[in-house]
Amino acid sequence: MTTPIEVIYERGVLRPLKPIELPEGERLEIILLKRDQPQTGNTPAAILAEIAALPEEGPADSFSGQDHDRILYGGRP
Repeated sequence: MTTPIEVIYERGVLRPLKPIELPEGERLEIILLKRDQPQTGNTPAAILAEIAALPEEGPADSFSGQDHDRILYGGRP
């Protein structure tokens, strides 16, 4: 399982900025990604929300997902 957690380094300890649910003594492996500036809106949930807000295909669209196979593999229009 991979869970991104934003932390701050203080007095030799990495401290999570939000509470996390882990049993006491749980051993973890971490990967450090240094952030030059705080990023907002780049969480997976924010990205999915942005995708969900995109408009759906309408009947007036000149290209739709229905054209997918014809464009890739040829066939009748």
